[in-house]
Amino acid sequence: MKDAYAPFKFSPIVIAIPLYTVLFLWIVFWAGTTFELYLVKYGIYPRTVAGLKGIVFSPFIHGDTSHLINNSIPLLVLLTTLIYFYREIAFKIMVWGIFWSGLITWFIARDAYHIGASGVVYLLFSFILFSGLIRRYYRLVAVSLIVVFLYGGMIWYILPIKEGVSWEGHLSGFLVGLFFAIIARKHGPQKEVFQWNEEEEEDQYEVKYWLGEEE
Repeated sequence: MKDAYAPFKFSPIVIAIPLYTVLFLWIVFWAGTTFELYLVKYGIYPRTVAGLKGIVFSPFIHGDTSHLINNSIPLLVLLTTLIYFYREIAFKIMVWGIFWSGLITWFIARDAYHIGASGVVYLLFSFILFSGLIRRYYRLVAVSLIVVFLYGGMIWYILPIKEGVSWEGHLSGFLVGLFFAIIARKHGPQKEVFQWNEEEEEDQYEVKYWLGEEE
């Protein structure tokens, strides 16, 4: 049996990038708090030209420590998973995912500043979940089930069930992740392909001949 695709071996970059990303979020938060910077104004403000800058900056801005912690842990886990299994397309998923989920949020959200990395978290959650199911690659199906087990409760927050939460950003990230899982289904790990090599076929022939089953 041969896999159609062998996942990358673990390397320091798999954990280094997620760690540095989360560390950067904390540095931004510390700087904003320490120097009393009003960073919220760099968030997404829907349907305004000035609010477009939030597409780039909003994932790095958080309102308080609780908000940052809630995003840091799943971001670390999901980004590590993305880079390990999808290293060849991870950068594109992140860059274009942030862009499109931010743009959709800009179009559909309520008139308020929308900040935080939760849209990215939902993007990664959705992409990893549906990629595993679409590809039917057993390692990724297992990862998808683990993701559901750990963060499945997040699904409810794509609905307007809690005041002060940008469900529009969550929904945008979730939909973009699903879309990317579909269009990128040919890239990265694929369903296992079972193949008999020539030696195995010869062995089978010899066994049949010895048993008197030769046609």
